[in-house]
Amino acid sequence: MLSEERIILMTRMASYEQGEGKKNVRIGNYFRSDYIALQTLKAIVCAILVFGILFGLYVLCNFEDLMENLYKMDLLAFAKEVLTYFVAMVGGYAVLVYIVCTWRYASAKKSLKCYYHNLKKLNSLYQDGQ
Repeated sequence: MLSEERIILMTRMASYEQGEGKKNVRIGNYFRSDYIALQTLKAIVCAILVFGILFGLYVLCNFEDLMENLYKMDLLAFAKEVLTYFVAMVGGYAVLVYIVCTWRYASAKKSLKCYYHNLKKLNSLYQDGQ
C-alpha cells in the first residue's frame, strides 16, 4: 500500500541525490584532512600559475622601463619585493581556500548526516509497513 509519508520522503531524497547530493557524496568520500589538503594544494598550484602570468604581463607592459633602469635599480630589492607579493598572494589565497574548504566539508557532512537519517527513517517506514 502506498504511504504518503514514504512518497514525500523518497521524493525529497531523490531530489537531493540528483542535485546537491552528488557534490556532497564526493566530498564525503574523503577524510576531512585529505579533502582540505587536496583542495588547498590545487589552489596553491593555481595561485603560483596565476602569479607567474600576472608577473609576466607586468614585465611585458613595463619592459621598456625595466630595460632602461636595469643597471640603475637594486635587483635584490626588486626580487625581495616580488617575493613578498608572491608569498602574500599565494599564502592569502591558500588561507582563504582552507577556510572555504573547511566550511564546505562541514556543511557536506551535516547534509549527508541528514540524508542518512532519512534513509534510516525510510527503512523503518518500510519495515513497519510490512
